[in-house]
Amino acid sequence: MTQPSALIIGAGPAGLTAGLELLRAGYPQVTILEATDAIGGISKTVSYKGNRIDIGGHRFFSKSDWVMDWWRDVLPVARPAGGGDARLAYQGQERLLGASQATARESDDAVMLVRSRQSRIFFGGNFFDYPLKPGLDLVRNMGLGRCLQFAGSYMAAAARPIQPERTLEDFFINRFGRQLYLQFFKDYTEKVWGVPCRDISADWGAQRIKSLSIGSAAKQALKKIVTGKTDTQHTSLIESFLYPKYGPGQMWETAAAEFERRGGRLLRGWAVDEIHRREHLVERVVAHDGQGQRQSFDVGHVVSTMPIRELAQALRPAPDAPALAIASGLEYRDFITVGLLYRRMSPKVAGKARHVSDNWIYIQEPGVKVGRVQVFNNWSPYMVADPDTVWLGLEFFARDDDSLWAMSEDALKALAVREMQQLGLADEAELLDATVLRQPKAYPGYFGAAFQRFDELRGWLDGLSNLYLCGRNGMHRYNNQDHSMLSARLAAQAILNGGTGREAIWAVNIDDDYHEEAPTKN
Repeated sequence: MTQPSALIIGAGPAGLTAGLELLRAGYPQVTILEATDAIGGISKTVSYKGNRIDIGGHRFFSKSDWVMDWWRDVLPVARPAGGGDARLAYQGQERLLGASQATARESDDAVMLVRSRQSRIFFGGNFFDYPLKPGLDLVRNMGLGRCLQFAGSYMAAAARPIQPERTLEDFFINRFGRQLYLQFFKDYTEKVWGVPCRDISADWGAQRIKSLSIGSAAKQALKKIVTGKTDTQHTSLIESFLYPKYGPGQMWETAAAEFERRGGRLLRGWAVDEIHRREHLVERVVAHDGQGQRQSFDVGHVVSTMPIRELAQALRPAPDAPALAIASGLEYRDFITVGLLYRRMSPKVAGKARHVSDNWIYIQEPGVKVGRVQVFNNWSPYMVADPDTVWLGLEFFARDDDSLWAMSEDALKALAVREMQQLGLADEAELLDATVLRQPKAYPGYFGAAFQRFDELRGWLDGLSNLYLCGRNGMHRYNNQDHSMLSARLAAQAILNGGTGREAIWAVNIDDDYHEEAPTKN
């Protein structure tokens, strides 16, 4: 018998991974529908006058060996300038990336580079370690008296932790103390999500932050002072990572080319708006191109990475009333990047250099709307057309019905330039150019009454026996691109096994760990 066709909705990391895994395994008919003209979803790279924008920043590092190998199979790692093996470093450990006989060079176009990681918090005109940790820098910047208040607040929280730990506010206070929470976590987190920390589940913090706390950081700092070593059993954020030479989109554009070369059909600019089912089986998907043209696709299996809210609303007949109400109530956060090209950053922060060494700068300063600043020069020098300029990405978090999202491009550019001046990070007189990029539904919302009932909706959707949900928006889960790829791999395996094993997809990214911590084999 001929195998039924597989249709994949979305050409981001999850969709392209699922498509390639099916084709590599010999599956004969695979189609990907991508609603936009771009490849990579939120992991795409946008070019503006030769300067490239990475939406949100994408470090290519995973605890999964399978993911690391998959990436290197698509784009090899460039050999270090001095020869030998390329390695990723994290405290006390290293990870080998390739054999010394590898021939890829940085001068090649289709390669990944090993890049150093540095992210810091900017507050009160000073830089602090990210994640926050005790030390002389904290005392120097905040003052001894304020640091003693932080210590006292932390000890009080440690002595009487909030139980049960229900909200993200509880989570932060238990691990950092109320004073540090109010100083460094509350305002920034609420800027990102647009709701109070007390309205966000503690599960989000457990998944993203895990064992990081002032207590654990202090123990590690003391051990390093006394012994000169860190605890290799204690996970810590990575110190270096892989990055495609021309941005994350290069990975997915290369993967898309392989998908088509293997016989897959990739249709750009086709948005799904109807998904027809008979009882518990999806039979047909209908898409439009925005120009009045429509196509209908008979399907055997459907892998969906589209936002669950839109998925449920596209089903014909519709889900039952409770499931549809939950889906319609799910919330999202949208993302605005303002690219600013400068001659240099302010000497007050960069000294004699043209720019600081950070990949990201987390802006904790009150009175500004910007949440983070990316220095694209430090992600890859090839992201910048002219190495004698500084290419920055100012990140603003919004919702599609708020005043920030409604601002014109000129107003957003003016806001970004003004806030850089206000923060003392760059002088307006050094500005050369600016552009604006909007990314709707960048983050699924992990709050609200509908989200509290998400498992009911998931249960209803799981009842559609040939529908596989994967990816960040497809699962309404804070998946990084490696989590999205792992969920897609499991979806492909389930299709190859005739539909069995779908439940394993939901086991991805449920452990209390964070993808930037030390790796394990899987």
